[in-house]
Amino acid sequence: MKSKLEILNQKIEEGKLGGGKKRIEAQHKKGKLTARERIELLMDPGSFEEIGALVTHRTKDFGMEDQQFYGDGVVTGYGTVNGRLVYVFAQDFTVFGGALSETHAEKICRIMDMAMKTGAPMIGLNDSGGARIQEGVRSLGGYADIFYRNVQSSGVIPQISAIMGPCAGGAVYSPAMTDFTIMVEGTSYMFVTGPNVVKTVTNEEVTSEELGGASTHSTKSGVTHLTAVNDVDCIMQVKKLLSYMPQNCEDVLQKLPYTCADETREGLEKIIPESAMVPYDMRDVINGICDEHSFFEIHKYYADNIVVGFARLAGRSIGIVANQPMSLAGVLDIESSKKGARFTRFCDCFNIPLLVLVDVPGFLPGTDQEWHGIISNGAKLLYALSEATVPRVTVITRKAYGGAYDVMNSKHIGADMNYAWPTAEIAVMGAKGASEIIFKKEISEAEDPAAKLAEKEKEYAELFANPYTAAERGFIDEVIEPKETRKKLIKAFAMLENKVAKRPRKKHGNIPL
Repeated sequence: MKSKLEILNQKIEEGKLGGGKKRIEAQHKKGKLTARERIELLMDPGSFEEIGALVTHRTKDFGMEDQQFYGDGVVTGYGTVNGRLVYVFAQDFTVFGGALSETHAEKICRIMDMAMKTGAPMIGLNDSGGARIQEGVRSLGGYADIFYRNVQSSGVIPQISAIMGPCAGGAVYSPAMTDFTIMVEGTSYMFVTGPNVVKTVTNEEVTSEELGGASTHSTKSGVTHLTAVNDVDCIMQVKKLLSYMPQNCEDVLQKLPYTCADETREGLEKIIPESAMVPYDMRDVINGICDEHSFFEIHKYYADNIVVGFARLAGRSIGIVANQPMSLAGVLDIESSKKGARFTRFCDCFNIPLLVLVDVPGFLPGTDQEWHGIISNGAKLLYALSEATVPRVTVITRKAYGGAYDVMNSKHIGADMNYAWPTAEIAVMGAKGASEIIFKKEISEAEDPAAKLAEKEKEYAELFANPYTAAERGFIDEVIEPKETRKKLIKAFAMLENKVAKRPRKKHGNIPL
């Protein structure tokens, strides 16, 4: 018996070394942690249970039978993060560069299936050179098996992808179908085809970092939601993300302990400038409303004319979608519409209430926007909010003009509670533009057209550039003092906690993709 235990322990220790000490040292020299070090950092101490530690590949071509490593380039298993069950896989770059084989994929699929059965989040730590070319179509089939499970899991359990090294070719589609992607600056990249292929096909000279690095995907493509300065920061962000979401689509959000004697926030009174032409930072409004230091922004550097992220309100996790007057005056365009729609749909999947903060002058005009589909892309945000059945509350802080007023969680598309500050302007368009159209003849025939325009502009503003006409029609539930906003929202979300919304029976809607 003793000898058999020694054999077992020897195999386990051999598996823990992955591709060997030299390759582990090479990983560390790049500033990267190993797969096991990443899992150890992610999981609660002593909670990780490995599955498939002694799996090896089955390939006998190209001399592969002489290159066997226990685990076959991926560590898989389950454990707890802050006491909550999660499943995880971490690709091991020290073994065949983390390349995905048939058995490598089988291990990942095994824990993805278990995550679905038990209703727990799935976390992937990606660090792979791609498909194991020695296996040909078998490795490609392995990718497809993973993709299929990503789709089946979508909206059932949260899926988070951390890109902590290379992720190229077919490998990129799995993270793209998960809920959130985090990339490590300087050591990770994602692209369908690498720089060499790009040069051959298009004659463009581009580096891996320029083509698909963390900066590129967090600012230009929006492929990644968050970036991290190193592996440790990346893991910490994964853990923080998890804290805002439930275990699965049927789980109840856990409310953190919270007590406060006075929910009045005087600072909110000073944020909106007197002139409607002066911008302000909507994050100041968010931070003034939410629990201190609780706002966790998503897609911060992409489409920054809209702000999305998680926060807590009296200990309760909420999602926030807010126009940002500091960028393009908060106008809705193609990228901001997609960003807002995607975040809205995630929150709706997992029963996270939505707070929408509105200061929007309309949709961005121009040939570039029209030719690239502002109509169908703007409709994505409209569709996502109209479809959402979670508690939805809107606060209009300043402008709410035209079709963008409808889109930004108006009462007409199913918002549960709609508030407005006294500074709100709810109208088809701004007073100046409206006056130029309505009173065109009067202005042109006036002795002093400029003075007449100013007069009519003031007249229009008094009639429509305020929240009271909308409030009289019941489109706004209450016009509130800014300092009372937090208090009102806490009560509104508490009231809506047991909201039930039934939708027509159907297979699924057809969102304008």
